[in-house]
Amino acid sequence: MEYRINRRTGDKISIIGLGTSSLPAAGEKEAAATLETAFENGINYYDLATAESSCFSMFGTAFADVRSQVLYQIHFGANYGPGKSYGWTTDPDTIRRSVDWQLKQLKTDYIDYGFIHCLDEEGDWTSYVESGVLRYLEELKAAGVVRHMGLSTHTPALASKVLDTNLIDMMMFSINAGYDYQHGDYSNGSAAERMALYRRCEAEGVGISVMKAFAGGQLLDAATSPFGQALSAYQCIQYALDKPGVLTVLPGIRNRADLKQILGFLDASAEERDYSVISSLTPKDAEGACVYCNHCQPCPAGLDVGLINKYYDLSRAGDSLAAEHYRSLAVKADACIGCGHCNSRCPFHVDQVSRMQEIQAYF
Repeated sequence: MEYRINRRTGDKISIIGLGTSSLPAAGEKEAAATLETAFENGINYYDLATAESSCFSMFGTAFADVRSQVLYQIHFGANYGPGKSYGWTTDPDTIRRSVDWQLKQLKTDYIDYGFIHCLDEEGDWTSYVESGVLRYLEELKAAGVVRHMGLSTHTPALASKVLDTNLIDMMMFSINAGYDYQHGDYSNGSAAERMALYRRCEAEGVGISVMKAFAGGQLLDAATSPFGQALSAYQCIQYALDKPGVLTVLPGIRNRADLKQILGFLDASAEERDYSVISSLTPKDAEGACVYCNHCQPCPAGLDVGLINKYYDLSRAGDSLAAEHYRSLAVKADACIGCGHCNSRCPFHVDQVSRMQEIQAYF
């Protein structure tokens, strides 16, 4: 397993986490075996916006003895209780009862990441604040019951509004090539607006946990994929991990067979992870913009073209550490020999030779 650090919290987070919505359907025995296998393979980050309340006792049974070694996303607004399926609410009393019940089922007395749950419209945020749910979440954080705060959303504009409060250490966001390029039910915001959000999270140290990496399965089926062909799970995971700010991808699993397939990503070849086919559908506002995919590699002069572009974009977005990281590179933009190898290979038609000159001048 590979890990990335949330700069605001110091947590070491596995690049593959788990979404658990479908896990209860496996039954208690298979679900427990699946969770134990995930933990044994280094997965330490788990989202608990699940379909059925039975999921919480499954986690309590599987992880009670290793609680300090796993990280839970608990959603303040996802309503659960005995025998209940998922429900959404902003009623403070209902949320209090639900959170208390979840903690008991999980056999824990704290929450790693307490999430403002599923806000997609301006009115959702207003309701969350005015109802007192946000105040309750802040009170639990002050008491140490919630260690860090997060936000779950599909909307860049709303995400930015909440980020302005400086309350958020982690954001759960739907990232995939379909949504980023304006295809799918949750393709909110332009390609440029979405990338600006990812860069802002990176610049401010806010980690991103990725939901809907497969667009609800649409990208995995040629009949529903906007790219005219199916993408593999590994291509989708790599696409998400290449975005600034992303710490972990949370694919939903049903059982050990699904888990084994997802874990295969860690040993997959570069060819298996290559998602350059999406360049056939690049929107106009993303044309000519580096997405840090490194399909231009290898560079004859030894430049890490994607990383150089990433540090440049992040520095311009206000990330004070990006310039320092750039200057620590062994090979910088001024080493570019202008051969055009990267330009000829870039699936997004970026003039990287000109970019290297621009980046050299900037730094």
